[in-house]
Amino acid sequence: QVQLVDSGGGLVQAGDSLRLSCQASGRPFMTYNRAWFRQVPGKERVFVARISSEGVAVFSDSVKGRFTISEDNAKNTVYLQMDSLKPEDTAVYLCAANSRRGASGSGAILYDYWGQGTQVTVSS
Repeated sequence: QVQLVDSGGGLVQAGDSLRLSCQASGRPFMTYNRAWFRQVPGKERVFVARISSEGVAVFSDSVKGRFTISEDNAKNTVYLQMDSLKPEDTAVYLCAANSRRGASGSGAILYDYWGQGTQVTVSS
């Protein structure tokens, strides 16, 4: 079992940056496959980025080149650095994780543990 706490969202202008954090309690977070999704009201969760337990990072086409994902194992935390933000990035961002070997993917159904979400709003 792991509990995830998302933070770092806020209201920014287009072109600004934000860094989201996902802190895990329990077992070392680096042993999990971890991902970020985002969701707007009335729509399904959409994959943003992921980092596998082997440290391989993958990004959606919509954020590639603007977002990066990193980890601080001492803090049991994964970060999503978001640069050059656009109004269409506005959403609730959720951290997710699973502990199954080889189960790093882009589908929300793959993930067993979820943070509570943090709101990101980008104004034009």
